[in-house]
Amino acid sequence: MYGLRPPALDEFGLVRALQLHASQLEATAASLTITLCLPEQALGQLPAAVEVAAYRIACEALTNVVRHAGATACSVRVHLDGALELEVADNGRGLSPDQPAGVGTLAMRERAEELGGRLEISSGQHGTVVHARLPVPEVR
Repeated sequence: MYGLRPPALDEFGLVRALQLHASQLEATAASLTITLCLPEQALGQLPAAVEVAAYRIACEALTNVVRHAGATACSVRVHLDGALELEVADNGRGLSPDQPAGVGTLAMRERAEELGGRLEISSGQHGTVVHARLPVPEVR
């Protein structure tokens, strides 16, 4: 069951679960500062699949920052406006243009596409930005 829905989402909700995950990563990567730009207003009742995808994409992107980027700063931005927008940006070394996508990158892309969303990754010598847009169906 853990593989389907992380317990932190049920216990705390998406925003708090992201805060806790970022805090855990900062504790293990002392040279990295993670800034969270999260909505002040509650996100409301998001579909479970959207919450899980957003959480997993953010966690994978943050893990990649810690493992590969050599970054000193990273920001996580979540915004809801017809869709859930998630952005993880770092000031690390960026991706090599000829570097093939790894398993984590493919998984992030698949999670977004399964929901009819998209995942874009841009990278340069001043860091990497992972941007996911996940549609949120209107509640009727």
